[in-house]
Amino acid sequence: MTGSPSELPINNTVPDIPIEIVSEEEMALIEAAFVAARPSIPSIRSPFGFHRNARSIQSITALSKRGFSGRTEPDIEDSGDFASTQKKIKADESSFLHRFRRKKGLSVTDITATEWCEKQMEFVLLRAKRKTTKAMKAGSVRHTNLEEEVVKKVKVRVKSKEDIWALKLLNFIIGANQLLFEGLTRELPLIGFAEGVWMVGVIDEICMPATETNMNPKLIDTKTRVQGTLPAEPQRRNGRLQLMCYKYMWDNLVADKFPPREFYKFFALNPHSMLSEEIREKTADSGFPADTLDDVVRFYKNTWSTLPPAYDQLLLRYEFQKDNSLIGEDQFAFDPDWLKNQIHGCLEFWLGEREACYTPEEERWKCRFCQFGSICPANTDRDSTPSPTSANSSSTPN
Repeated sequence: MTGSPSELPINNTVPDIPIEIVSEEEMALIEAAFVAARPSIPSIRSPFGFHRNARSIQSITALSKRGFSGRTEPDIEDSGDFASTQKKIKADESSFLHRFRRKKGLSVTDITATEWCEKQMEFVLLRAKRKTTKAMKAGSVRHTNLEEEVVKKVKVRVKSKEDIWALKLLNFIIGANQLLFEGLTRELPLIGFAEGVWMVGVIDEICMPATETNMNPKLIDTKTRVQGTLPAEPQRRNGRLQLMCYKYMWDNLVADKFPPREFYKFFALNPHSMLSEEIREKTADSGFPADTLDDVVRFYKNTWSTLPPAYDQLLLRYEFQKDNSLIGEDQFAFDPDWLKNQIHGCLEFWLGEREACYTPEEERWKCRFCQFGSICPANTDRDSTPSPTSANSSSTPN
């Protein structure tokens, strides 16, 4: 089988605070979210390559190997709650989750895009992806340039879907190693099981606190804005939801809530599939030799056992795109009850339990920037749509 090249970067320096460039125009940031409501987790791209910190990785490997056998904890797959949730999810094969995220997973972007406007999410799924604007392209170029300042990518040839998923998991292992031994990592991929569904995402930045009184990693997301002002509350709420999802996934994985059998089943993977020779060589060189996908999954699970829960205080940074100066910060506490309500409401839509809701009346100004505004039943009278000003919001959502 002819393999396709995938890129694995090698980190050259410990990066400064990373910047997630999403758009040159603030509304394009939201539009990019719908474009990014992609059917799988991001492409194989990690800020940390196989050859960096092999000595540290060996330390993690030693910890991981101790957990490979003799575990007495009950498997999450054997619990009644897990089986009940799976039966519910499989019940409606006409649901958006089954039709569009089957064997792909629900991304955190899917959740935040749904929270922004369920009807727009429905249009994206049924009609077309959002158009790629100049703002989105500019943001992508900026993000790539920033990434290239701290990493060097190397191509790794993959020959199967098992290779692809193995590299995604390995990228996490290497990033976690970077966090533990250098105190900072970025673009860290997460693959986990939460609230009865498989979820995927990429955390912008994680740092270890400098004080010994708090050893919990802090999750950070940095947004850029065209205007030198903080965004309106709907955008800030959306950003909080994103970070809380990451915190929830992180803590679930630390608690060993990752069912391997269901992972293989959902994503249609063969755990005993032999990885490509190139991947096996890279893992061996880095101190955690893996021959099969199952080997990598074991390292993934056991790497999580070396990590503490995420810090309860989450941080959103807003920077002025023109000069990257800090506009302001939004530090907030993790609210598990609010988050679960948001996720459950999102899943009602994705599981087909109800029709899509329109954006609230006081946030109907979003319709002015929506590609589907002219055909949306909620926007029959565009002239009467409240403006961002009257809605006490910025006209350029982040």
